[in-house]
Amino acid sequence: MTAERPFLADDVPDRVRVGVAELAVAAGETILTTSGLGSCVGVAVADPVAGVAGLAHVMLPDETGDDRGKPAKSAETGVERLLADLEAAGGDPERAEAKLAGGSKMFDFSGVSEGVGERNVERTRAALADRDVPVVAEDVGGDYGRSVELTPETWTLTVTSTHEGVEEL
Repeated sequence: MTAERPFLADDVPDRVRVGVAELAVAAGETILTTSGLGSCVGVAVADPVAGVAGLAHVMLPDETGDDRGKPAKSAETGVERLLADLEAAGGDPERAEAKLAGGSKMFDFSGVSEGVGERNVERTRAALADRDVPVVAEDVGGDYGRSVELTPETWTLTVTSTHEGVEEL
């Protein structure tokens, strides 16, 4: 009878949690995660050749002039910083591609917040297009929240929601 190998903490890839209006870049087996994507947009970018990818949790469609140290507060600034950090980590922005998740309509009322999710998606797509970064997959819209996990090594964005289950982009 052979002894079963014990579970070791080293067997689990590193996980980096990306908070609201924050971003992170990683390579290899490190997993980047973010949750609470309602009207916010999870923007994943990668240079698949280099195996480097990043994740931003974009909060607002437009800049407010006060990011309070939150580099991904707006779509434009979040995409700009994400691509700069991807390059600093060894990725080539000219090979970059993107995947999006979120941008839901979470509240049913008129007023300032109406359409924030849709505008977040539109502004994020525009910011990526301005930098010639194609969006190769997305899971956006609807009226439910999402969580995502990004694995740079395989360029897999796993989107989880209670309404739609688990989808790999």
